[in-house]
Amino acid sequence: MKFKQLTFLIVLVLILSWPTGAFCQGMPVYDNTNFIALGQSIIESAKQTSELFKTVQFLKEQKERIEEVSGVISQLQAAREIIANNQALYSDIQNDLRDILSSPYIHPGEVERISESFNRMVEIALEDMSFLENLLTSGYFKMSDAERMEMMEARRNRSRAMSQEAALKKKRYRDLIEFRRITEAINSREAQY
Repeated sequence: MKFKQLTFLIVLVLILSWPTGAFCQGMPVYDNTNFIALGQSIIESAKQTSELFKTVQFLKEQKERIEEVSGVISQLQAAREIIANNQALYSDIQNDLRDILSSPYIHPGEVERISESFNRMVEIALEDMSFLENLLTSGYFKMSDAERMEMMEARRNRSRAMSQEAALKKKRYRDLIEFRRITEAINSREAQY
């Protein structure tokens, strides 16, 4: 028993002589307010992230809509240019053809050929206008905007070429009339010896 008492006394002395800092801390205490604030900030960042995803999706949709509107606007501009080219072609042919055909230097056999060449241009322009109307109103077999724009570009280039061709023909016929007028003036002048 003495041995037990002696052991108990040594253990008690050791415990009392042990540094007091190790036993005095006790259980660690956590600050719950920091943990709650961390949880709240994680939840808030998740909400912001979901809002960012929604914003990105909205911006993608708006970009697609802008591209669609841009495609429609470019189609309308092409249609407007085709219409303007055809109107200019029609008015030029109407005014200039009358002047060319009423010239005394155009032979009767040429009148029909000149009229036919200009009438063919007007018919092509009217066909293009009819095609353009069908293309824009009926959807033309559910084609994409790019395919529709490609067809409109071809028609636009065709109308430009027809306008240039009409201007070239008018110039040729005016040059022919001028040549014949000069030839007649030279042939009908009196010789001065």
